[in-house]
Amino acid sequence: MSPHRTRIKICGLTQEADVDAAVHAGADAIGFVLYPHSPRSVSPERAGELARRLPCFVTPVLLFVNASPEFIAQGTEAVPQALLQFHGDETPDDCLSAGRPYIRAARIAPGPTGAGFDLLKYALDFASAQAILLDTHVTGYGGSGQCFDWTAFPWSHPQLNASSRLVLSGGLDAANVIDGITQVRPWAVDVSSGVEARAPDGAVIKGSKDAARMSAFVAAVRAADAQLFRPS
Repeated sequence: MSPHRTRIKICGLTQEADVDAAVHAGADAIGFVLYPHSPRSVSPERAGELARRLPCFVTPVLLFVNASPEFIAQGTEAVPQALLQFHGDETPDDCLSAGRPYIRAARIAPGPTGAGFDLLKYALDFASAQAILLDTHVTGYGGSGQCFDWTAFPWSHPQLNASSRLVLSGGLDAANVIDGITQVRPWAVDVSSGVEARAPDGAVIKGSKDAARMSAFVAAVRAADAQLFRPS
């Protein structure tokens, strides 16, 4: 059996060149934010334009936050092959009503206990989800560059250990993703701000990705896999 390969999603893309660079770097999925209040937001039509650049086996993901059924339908019409990601206050019924495979984001407060977040119950409540994406609870629904406490949960629990349903997100970059993968052992990782371009003063340029940072992130994920799954 071949060793496990941690899948990689790069989220919040808005430009053609960045989509091409993410694919070239080795991303398995590309996320488009359909949340109008996000600085990384794109319209359904723009998401469709960008998604048409993706080659076979690179999955487009549409991120929604408390969106209306009509707006979700606009997104799925523009990107018919997309996986959906719900990042707001959606209930299981809300997610199912879209009639498409979906990822559910779990927004975990930073701090040593995750503010008491019951991840096991959350995963059971959203048993219909393709995956549970573990993100940091901040104002603005993601893309904050902050990590939650990776030691706050019992990753050895049978329902979490080696789970094919966990996607680690929240503040990841090339410098810390190896530690995140080592501690959590997720099926996939998701990055946004950690691979974005920087202004001369070092500020993140939200929605503009950096090709070198994306390549470095992918290389770090592959290094983590090589450490964890090296044949004995």
